[in-house]
Order: sequence, then C-alpha cells, then structure tokens
Amino acid sequence: MTEQSASASVEVAADPATAFRIFTEEIDLWWVRGPINFFDSARATAMQIEPGVGGRILEVYTPPDDVLELGTITDWEPGALFAYRSSVDDTETRISFDALDGGTRVTVVQSLVQGGEKAFYFWPNILHWVPQWIDRRNASPSPRELDRLAIALYYEDPAAAARWLHTVFGLESWDKIPAEGEKPSWIELHVGSAAILLFQLTEDRVGGLDHGVWVYVEDLDAHFAHSSANGAKIVSEIHQHGYRCYEADDLEGHRWTFTQARPAQ
Repeated sequence: MTEQSASASVEVAADPATAFRIFTEEIDLWWVRGPINFFDSARATAMQIEPGVGGRILEVYTPPDDVLELGTITDWEPGALFAYRSSVDDTETRISFDALDGGTRVTVVQSLVQGGEKAFYFWPNILHWVPQWIDRRNASPSPRELDRLAIALYYEDPAAAARWLHTVFGLESWDKIPAEGEKPSWIELHVGSAAILLFQLTEDRVGGLDHGVWVYVEDLDAHFAHSSANGAKIVSEIHQHGYRCYEADDLEGHRWTFTQARPAQ
C-alpha cells in the first residue's frame, strides 16, 4: 500500500523572503546534478520554477519547448509558501517558510491525493541540498557538475562503508552521509568533482568483481556499437533508469558501466 505522505524540514541561514527567493529562483543552482536526480539525466540541462499560480516546475532539456513538466503551481505566497500538483505522480506538495531566530525553517509536505496510487516521495531525500547551497553560494556561485569518470565500489554494508570512509578518509558527499540505521539504495561520495558510488555487494560481485568503473560518454549509442564490434562482453544492453547506460566486462572480467553524459557535463 502506498504511503499517504512524506515530509522533511531544514533550517537555513536566511530570512523567509530570501529563503523563498533562493529556493524558487535558484533551483537550478542548488539542485545536485547526479545521475538519479533527473527523470532523464542524459538530456537534462536545467531545473526551473515558473513563478505564480499556474506556473510550472520543469526539468529542462532544450528550452523553451523541450521540457518535462513536473508539476503546476496551485498556491504562491512569496516569503511564506508555495504548493504544486505533480504532473508525474498522484501527489500534492506544499513548501512553507517559517521565520526562526537567525533564519528560516523550510518544510516540505508531499501527500498522496485522494484516490491516488502513484507517489515518488523524493523531497525528503533532496531538501538538505538547499542549506548546503546557501552555505556555499557566495564562495562558489555556480552549480556543481560531475566529472565524466566515476568509480563504483561494492560493500556488504554500503551505508556503514560510507560512514567509515567519511570518518577515516575524510570523503565528503554532495548529497549526505547516511546516518546509523539508514540504508539508501544510492550512496554517492565525491573527491573534487569525481564521484565514488557505493553499492550492495551481491553474489555475482565477489573477488575481483568487488568494484566497477563508471564513465560518462558523449554518444552512448556510438560507444555501445564500437565496444560491441571490438570484443567487449556486453553484460546489459542500453537501458534507462533516469540515466541511460549499458554494462560491459573487459578482457579480465572487470565490470564497466558507460552512461550518457548530460549536455552541460
């Protein structure tokens, strides 16, 4: 049975009017450009919120017309709140901005509409990007962009590994380090602009297959054709799950994942 709602809140070092403006006008700057953070990361060039009731929340591909509408704004009160009805699932979302001493509490409540069945409860996983952006926007006022080479490592307990790598080796994350008891399906650490992806070790990932390499390429279809023609062992053909990718083993069985680079990557 689909959960009826999900909520999250963060505190930011800005007054409500400023926090509202940063949230809505600078969404393309605070939105983390990871491969699972878009519906079609291979084509995404920007995120956008059109102001006012009737405005749209957009995943932008080629402006102005090639976009994915994520929702339509139903309530708009600058400095206080805005709400939208999702176009990609059966939820309504309300984002409120409440004054605190020295800042603002931003709260998101995403709820399944009456009779609805499909809900992508993503806000609890991304709201913490907003205070991260506010803390660094003056020093680094541009969106972070991933390098084209990423490393995947496989562990029996990826969340525990992330905490250890963070504590012992000082690895950071543009997202967050999972807390004790959390077991997210996707964990991404970063060294500069390079990503280290931590995944669950499974029976087919033993011995020399306890790691993998991810590479972002200009033209995934051409790359797939070239690899296939030159003897790569194709493990999975091109498929899409937000990102488009395929997997292949090299001459000694090391697993490589090639994925379509975003236009601005």
